[in-house]
Amino acid sequence: MTFRTRFAPSPTGPLHLGHAYSALLAQQMAARHGGEFLLRVEDIDQSRARRAWEAQIYDDLRWLGLTWPMPVMRQSDRLATYHDALDHLWAAGLLYRCDCNRRDIAETLSAPQEGAPLHGPDGLIYPGTCRTKHPRTGPRPQDHALRLDMGEATSAMTLRPYVETGLKPGEIAPDDPVRTIGDIVLARRDMGTSYHLSVVVDDAAQQITDVVRGVDLAAATAIHVILQQLLELPTPRYHHHALIRDEAGKRLAKRDDARSLATYRAEGRTPDGIRAMIGLSPSDLTG
Repeated sequence: MTFRTRFAPSPTGPLHLGHAYSALLAQQMAARHGGEFLLRVEDIDQSRARRAWEAQIYDDLRWLGLTWPMPVMRQSDRLATYHDALDHLWAAGLLYRCDCNRRDIAETLSAPQEGAPLHGPDGLIYPGTCRTKHPRTGPRPQDHALRLDMGEATSAMTLRPYVETGLKPGEIAPDDPVRTIGDIVLARRDMGTSYHLSVVVDDAAQQITDVVRGVDLAAATAIHVILQQLLELPTPRYHHHALIRDEAGKRLAKRDDARSLATYRAEGRTPDGIRAMIGLSPSDLTG
């Protein structure tokens, strides 16, 4: 199989130095292994995604010297594929309808069970309020949030380990997902899917062998490995890198326009200058 990495930004704001770091590392890894670097646009959140930001992504990455095969995969074009995956999980009895909002969940967790973790990789760990509230038979609900019953999902399978090269090199198995992850949302009412579901389906569709991303997403890897096993998809190797931070140690975000690539370009910075700022030299990207 061809060694293949990807960079998968969301068109919801300007790319910043952290994005440049992740994209260049992924391209570097593909080049060193004689493989391919792919670009994917994660635009399932249509309430925030903008075509202007998508165009800016292409412009900024080309300015950095990156190239990729065309056409670019866009998640908004793949909703039917995500619905097929949801149908598979619904038919297996692993999903249930959830009517709770964030306030409901927070209020329920205001007095958490002693010793139980409050937060997991998907935010507040869902207390299971709707787990037995609605039937799991008949057609899959189309206009409601759907959660994965983590207990049912993991009770009958041996959790597949994954290879982690950035945090703890070697094989790592998901750790007690019922307690530390809980029943995650796999379909949001306003999107018809979720990040966790779509990223797993898309990585398999693009035959990604190596996922390069920030350490802030490391905790989500256990979720993705579980979904890969449930959907009978391959598990890639994971490479989680350190985050680019400002002088105060705060991680960069899209709302921090002062750190955007477009701003640096307007100030006259060069691609080599950007590489130097994030600790990469041109030889790092080709050697």
